[in-house]
Amino acid sequence: MAGHSKFKNIMHRKGAQDKKRSAAFSKLSREITVAAKSGMPDPDMNPRLRLAVNNARAASMPKDNIQRAIDKASANEGDDYEEVRYEGYGPGGVALIVEALTDNRNRTATNVRTAFSKNGGNMAATGAVSHGFERMGMIEYPASAGDEDKIMEAAIEAGADDVESDADGHTIWTGMDGMHEVAKALEASLGEAESVKLAWKPNLTVDVAEGDAQTLMKLIDALEDDDDVQTVWGNYEVSDEVMEKIG
Repeated sequence: MAGHSKFKNIMHRKGAQDKKRSAAFSKLSREITVAAKSGMPDPDMNPRLRLAVNNARAASMPKDNIQRAIDKASANEGDDYEEVRYEGYGPGGVALIVEALTDNRNRTATNVRTAFSKNGGNMAATGAVSHGFERMGMIEYPASAGDEDKIMEAAIEAGADDVESDADGHTIWTGMDGMHEVAKALEASLGEAESVKLAWKPNLTVDVAEGDAQTLMKLIDALEDDDDVQTVWGNYEVSDEVMEKIG
């Protein structure tokens, strides 16, 4: 497929952003604590917690930090975070979904609204954007896990819905409910995934021109820089050429 899917764009840019490791770790810690509070504090008994711990490990988060985040939930310490979702439009009519974990809805809503308005976007009502996306499980493997045929075979065997492969790696899509089972089956055949998460997969993507792409990336950076924001999803497609020019 020509160009980059939005997920790959975000991954490329994440390389630069991952220098802000402490910010990344605090977001991962927050998800671990919320996951541990939502069920058993044991990853083997709590699929959401197992997911959060695996994603933290994939980001090279130290074991002690992971354990501390779980202990916080067990001791019922830490703030009570709630999951909130914001929707809006970025430059070029791109649809964006922002997922956050917050202990103060007003603060987060204000910050998200400011990020949109300062970077050529605007907030929309809940549901205005998400109807153009499907909630699915997303399992990512590096290119080194195998060629396209090997990954496709493993994915079919595991019961996945779809596979997207390119030079950067493989993205395996699965139904939301079967994500944990599929991830487990893939782990047996391909080893541990780079990441396993619930994602918003766009039904249609929008090609973004160079002028809009730069402002769009600024908007996404502003959103991702907020401590409360966990993930930003979008329906944009940016070509390699444009990414190189604005990179």
